[in-house]
Amino acid sequence: MAQNKSFNGRDMGIDLGTANTLVYVRGRGIVLNEPSVVAVNTADGSVLSVGSAAKETMGRTPTNIVAVRPLRDGVIADFEIAERMLRYFIKKVMGSRRLARPRVVVCVPSGITGVERRAVMEAVTQAGARQVHLVEEPIAAAIGAGLPVSEPTGCMVVDIGGGTTEVAVVSLGGIVTARSVRTAGDSMDVAITSYVKKQYALAIGERTAEEIKVSIGSASPAGSLSVPRVSEAVRRPERNVEVFIPGQSEDPEDTQALLPPDRCTIRGRDQATGLPKVLELTADEVRHALSEPVDSIVAAVRSTLDETPPELAGDIMDRGIVLTGGGALLRGLDVRLGRELNIPVLVADDPLDCVAIGTGRCVEDFASLRTAMDARARRPDTVRV
Repeated sequence: MAQNKSFNGRDMGIDLGTANTLVYVRGRGIVLNEPSVVAVNTADGSVLSVGSAAKETMGRTPTNIVAVRPLRDGVIADFEIAERMLRYFIKKVMGSRRLARPRVVVCVPSGITGVERRAVMEAVTQAGARQVHLVEEPIAAAIGAGLPVSEPTGCMVVDIGGGTTEVAVVSLGGIVTARSVRTAGDSMDVAITSYVKKQYALAIGERTAEEIKVSIGSASPAGSLSVPRVSEAVRRPERNVEVFIPGQSEDPEDTQALLPPDRCTIRGRDQATGLPKVLELTADEVRHALSEPVDSIVAAVRSTLDETPPELAGDIMDRGIVLTGGGALLRGLDVRLGRELNIPVLVADDPLDCVAIGTGRCVEDFASLRTAMDARARRPDTVRV
């Protein structure tokens, strides 16, 4: 009995995200949170680094080394590299207990195909799992946010990750209606990169675009009162972005303190001369650059609400819409959604870890939440943008 208990304690939940992979171990909580990036030597195909170390090499590698992101739009794009990455993460979590083959619950987007589901299960199995179960991201996000997913009441969750935005109405442990949009955090970075390139002929990398989004990005001119923690990112800007916050009040009750800074200085390569160049970018420009991906997210939420049964729509009006994922931290997004949909919009307490926490709860309480896993009752609409 003691041996069985020790074995089960190694069971884990994996939030296999486009941007980051989080691992939850039964009885220990989230033990790993690293970027879904692998640095590969193209000469012999060997893996040089995985996770945070590999992300540091993005855009800074010689010709024979490539930093690969094996997941795109929430699904596996490079099966072999994804398997190696998972094997590394599982081995790192398990340590020296190599004989143990854990039962693994993996989070997947609600709109993936049967082929993509089998690819995830095979990759995790090859990485060392003895048993693999899949749980859809909206259900895991709702569980992680503390919503009553098992009750006969409607809960609406919008999970904005790196590759996909999952919009779903959940009731009785299943998805009633859902929409998976291939527009999320990565699309916002691409939009910023394209805007700077088009307007100023300045080439910037993915990391710089992400830093701009975190520093001065917003979805609405009004600041968001529900995510003050974003100010931490403003106080610790990365090296490629210098942030200026003029005249910000020290009064915590002052709404202006929650607004993004009005401008930032970025560095890139001038496409006309090929030389390094410094450019000042304003918050209004970044908001304009983000307007297209934000509009796509708003449209997906509106379409999902349009398909929601009337009784559940009434529950959503009372409970509000819950935002999870890294994209929920975009300033003013809850304000924008609430204003356009006329429904209360809330940001989860820990939006970045909601999916991983929900996946972990499926591991901890496997028997009671088994109905929420491997469910394919309805084929959600998938929109590729």
